Amino acid sequence: MSVWISSVRAMTNTVQAYSYAGPSTLVGDRLGLATSGGRTATGLAGRPRFFSGVVTQAAPAAAALLAVADVALARYHQPRAAGSGRTRDPVITCDGERLRLESFSACGGVYARLDLLGAALDGEVFDRGATNVDVNGPLREALARVGGRDPLHLGVGADELAVTTLNGAVVEKKVPLPERWLRGFAEVQVIASGFDLRAEPAGMAAVRFLRGLPKKATAGVWVVPSGRELRVTTAPARGAVCLAGVGRLATLHPLLRFATKLRVYGPAVQDQVVSSAWELELPGMRYTLVLSPQAWRGFSGEGAVLADLSGDDAEADADVIGMLLNFEPTVETGLLADRSGLTPARVRAALTQLGTAGKVGYDLAEAGHFHRELPYDREHVETLNPRLAAARALVAAGSVRLAGSGTARVTTGGGVYEVGLETGSCTCPWWFDRRGSRGPCKHVLAARIAVHDTEGALR
Repeated sequence: MSVWISSVRAMTNTVQAYSYAGPSTLVGDRLGLATSGGRTATGLAGRPRFFSGVVTQAAPAAAALLAVADVALARYHQPRAAGSGRTRDPVITCDGERLRLESFSACGGVYARLDLLGAALDGEVFDRGATNVDVNGPLREALARVGGRDPLHLGVGADELAVTTLNGAVVEKKVPLPERWLRGFAEVQVIASGFDLRAEPAGMAAVRFLRGLPKKATAGVWVVPSGRELRVTTAPARGAVCLAGVGRLATLHPLLRFATKLRVYGPAVQDQVVSSAWELELPGMRYTLVLSPQAWRGFSGEGAVLADLSGDDAEADADVIGMLLNFEPTVETGLLADRSGLTPARVRAALTQLGTAGKVGYDLAEAGHFHRELPYDREHVETLNPRLAAARALVAAGSVRLAGSGTARVTTGGGVYEVGLETGSCTCPWWFDRRGSRGPCKHVLAARIAVHDTEGALR
């Protein structure tokens, strides 16, 4: 019997258990990706089978799959010696139209995704859903040797592995998943949904830019569109995108020989470091990296999800929206609002709630969410967001007093802090140091919860 996730927890880790029918292999032109337990459109499955067919562009697909696996192994901040990390197998989602493979760096600051689109796939879809796929050492070595223009036969699921499983061998892995890694998946989809396309250099312009970046991996720069090119500057400017830790784009470089376009995404320029996204368009596929605001800074503490999670309606709304999701290629907020009877704002908050349980991601190229299932459950939401838990505790203790004129006062052991409800500001040292750049502080969250509770009591 396959176990997708074990509930064994240390103070900071969840232990993930992978069980595969056999190892993933690449024999000749046949790539078989072994699947662990997961959820499909037809229910829970021990080792689901999703796809069998041809990837029409073998070399870029193999290189991009290897890039996703490389991110899962990487610690971009304070790298460890080679071999000292533990493999975290990528998550694969089949939505009937494409295959998405996702991973997160061990340091928690880089998210990677490969989208194998319909144009790159020619075969049969057996089910829709999400699971982990085995990426082992021998497979990595084999993927690195794939070249040429020949198609690659791809099987995602156990039937493709018959040649390697005649002895009945089962491959099992147990890997500790840091909570900051799990929280990062939730934060990324909220942060990325606030990005806009800032630049789109094609062909050699993209190659020149990436190869011309500073050689120091930890260097932080700003990137500004200049005609059809991109130029690097050391200070923010109109239309600029923050690039913190240029070495974190390293997995793009082996893909440049296949790239047709580079898309750069970011929020409106600010006078502070911010996240960014870098997407290579390849033949029939896309490879995307989302970077945290600083190389040493993981996504887990960004706090982008907290405002949506602080409302009492979010959890109940998430139950409603969750029942309407069925591994669609794109989740349409307006359609969900119509079908659920909720406002678009409440649907977005519900999607954030679902994102904290790994059920929602965000596709920048399509400017929309997508449904998938990561291997952890929503019962961990509050423990994964200690600021939210602390805010609820303040409200329960009666520490929040609404003062009128859009303000509230929150009493803690460290003093009384004044919260501006409209601006989300606070007089506490935590907010003073960050000015909202890492989401609301616990006092702002507590005040918003208190307002929501008061309005609910008056209805």
